[in-house]
Amino acid sequence: MAEAVRSLERAFDLLEHLADAGGEMALSELTEVSGLPMPTIYRLMRTLVNKGYVRQEPSKRYALGPRLVRLGEGAGRLLGTWVRPVLARLVDEVGETANMAVLEGDEAVYVAQVPSKHSMRMFTEVGRRVQPHCTGVGKALLSQLPDERVREIVARTGMEPHTPKTLTDVDALLSELERIRQQGYALDDEEQEIGVRCVAVPLKGSPALTAISVSGPSGRMTREAVPNVVPIMLAAAEGFAKELSPSA
Repeated sequence: MAEAVRSLERAFDLLEHLADAGGEMALSELTEVSGLPMPTIYRLMRTLVNKGYVRQEPSKRYALGPRLVRLGEGAGRLLGTWVRPVLARLVDEVGETANMAVLEGDEAVYVAQVPSKHSMRMFTEVGRRVQPHCTGVGKALLSQLPDERVREIVARTGMEPHTPKTLTDVDALLSELERIRQQGYALDDEEQEIGVRCVAVPLKGSPALTAISVSGPSGRMTREAVPNVVPIMLAAAEGFAKELSPSA
């Protein structure tokens, strides 16, 4: 029984390594990062391939398999349900609409929202997809990726200027992402829509690239208000990350 549990733990660790590497690795790379003997990794990967959780490419590299999509979609829907109390508390404390988004492919996808109690408020339909370069949640998501991945994404999506304030140069975006990593939050300063300001933070420890945000009219969500909003956002993200932790 102990050996079976150990094999299960190792198999999950290998899936995590694949995910951390962008979804694809060679056997030698898995050996290096896991510290496991190559025959052990080969045996575990063959089992995962046979079950559809891993796919072996013609190049012999291993990639995350199609059966994980079904698990991920189910977990993603639950993630939006689990976060609603957190978003509700943010609405109570900040007074503006709170959202959660994940990176799906090259786009930020909103998976949960709790609207502000103000009659004039921001509304984003759950399921809406947006380009990441011009939104608070999008930039918070991109800040969790290496610069090379960001360049690849914006090369495919382009950097459409939604407003005169939208970043349209990839080097300027990369500089902005470095600031986000250092300060811990992203700001959409009327970059997607004039008159709307948004503060977003990465949700570290989430099983997928995730961010939460609060957004409101720039007349209420002023630049002066941002320093007061950020600590509330960071505390909410840290608390929810602990709830998601296996040891929680």
